Amino acid sequence: MRGFIAAAIVALLCWPVSSPAQSARGTATKSAVPRASDGKPDLTGVWQGGSTQRGSWEEANAGVGVGGTGSNPSAPVTLSSNDRPAGREGAPYQDWAAKKVLESFNRRGIDDPTARCLPAGLPRSVMLGLFPQQIIQTPKQIVILYEYMNTFRVIPINAKHPDDILPSYMGDSVGRWEGDTLVVDVIGFNDKTWLAGTGTFHSDALHVTERYTRVDKDQINYEVTMEDPMVLTGPWTLRSTIMFREGTRLEEYICAENNVDPERYEKLLKDGVKFNR
Repeated sequence: MRGFIAAAIVALLCWPVSSPAQSARGTATKSAVPRASDGKPDLTGVWQGGSTQRGSWEEANAGVGVGGTGSNPSAPVTLSSNDRPAGREGAPYQDWAAKKVLESFNRRGIDDPTARCLPAGLPRSVMLGLFPQQIIQTPKQIVILYEYMNTFRVIPINAKHPDDILPSYMGDSVGRWEGDTLVVDVIGFNDKTWLAGTGTFHSDALHVTERYTRVDKDQINYEVTMEDPMVLTGPWTLRSTIMFREGTRLEEYICAENNVDPERYEKLLKDGVKFNR
């Protein structure tokens, strides 16, 4: 349905930010928020991050942009998680760290960890619009499956982080409900992923707070705040939308089997990128 998309595509995409105008797009009529047996908003379903379009996967991705089929040029372009400019919500990197981000950008993201089939991490996995994600909700825990890189998260509700956390790509998540908003606290990261777009690195001191608010049948408003005293000057908050894709199922994604780029990337990292003028 979506076909194989090389991880290298993700390397050159920009930072995910959604504006109020983007969030208001879509012509379908809004419906009531589905509720679970405990009265909480039911987030269960297959979703697409980084999009503002309602409808099935095929309907929402019928344009010619990232995630589109190219078969219907008149259809609206679907924006990917990292296909959006930083706008006014630029990352508050420390001076030395900002230079490192710029260096990666100038090298066209050839050092992107996903080019080596490593997990995309957070919040990048959530806002990536190229592949679906599935949420499975119970009163005691929420499981999120990401087709991209075949990663997953198990989020216990009203629990504490364990004392024996090992650094990982997706971190350790615990959740709680604040009214109708699911708040997820995530710690225990390694330093091997990018936060949003090209070069947006972090340290293992990263602390992520996510807020999922289902506003109707088709849309979850997603807000994420990242804190990292080692590389950021203060909290960095991004906002996006996650759209319901009824009838979509996750498919197998095996990056390592299809990835033919590592040797080329190693050469580029060694020799540098040559620009044609």
